[in-house]
Amino acid sequence: MTNLSETHILVIEDEPDLRAGLQHNLELEGFKVMTSADGRDGLRKAKDGQASLILLDLMLPGMPGLEVLRHLRETGREIPVIIISAKGQDRDKVQGLELGADDYLTKPFGLSELLARIRAVLRRTQTGARAGVGEKPQVAVVMRFPDLVVDWKRFSIVRDGTETQLSRYEAEILRMLIDHRGEVVSRQDLLRKVWGYVHLPTTRTVDNHIARLRKKLEHDVEKPVHVVTVHGLGYRFESVLIEES
Repeated sequence: MTNLSETHILVIEDEPDLRAGLQHNLELEGFKVMTSADGRDGLRKAKDGQASLILLDLMLPGMPGLEVLRHLRETGREIPVIIISAKGQDRDKVQGLELGADDYLTKPFGLSELLARIRAVLRRTQTGARAGVGEKPQVAVVMRFPDLVVDWKRFSIVRDGTETQLSRYEAEILRMLIDHRGEVVSRQDLLRKVWGYVHLPTTRTVDNHIARLRKKLEHDVEKPVHVVTVHGLGYRFESVLIEES
């Protein structure tokens, strides 16, 4: 785990008292804290690369929180994001998670719960992809399949001679599918092992990440040959391992 003094948290929250309170309490816990009261300013600060984690309100001036999150994920930023919002309806939670949020905390919340969520997300994001997921230890650094090379050290895939970087979630999903290649992996198993959730309102989060992963893996996403859908059950990695090293 990264030393707390090296962990920068960006708080994007327009309510002055809450913003100041979060900054004060997080700094007491040893975090370095940056703040923003506006969605556009928050996005600019998020993109400068200093933040280790973002606390993001949904109802913001300038740019709504979900648009901030959407822009970060669409531009390849995998900074962990915890949504903090008074909007506690399932549809808001689902939409935030589908866009790539790591967790969702409904206001009002206690400091101890927030700190527990922050530390859990940091543990998952700082160790999950490096250690791999699934039940088998990661041994091979490079795995070669027909038309596909997976490099776990670089967290990238090579297809047709072109290297493409994998996001943290994409790498964890792919690792779990490859570890269980030839077997069906359910959406619920992916949610539990990759995201750490036991209960979630929808499995569309998994489907959306699989769709993004396929764009990197497959020549034709409509006719996938590596990650195939087993309707009603989940997904299966079908490619034959040629070599690992």
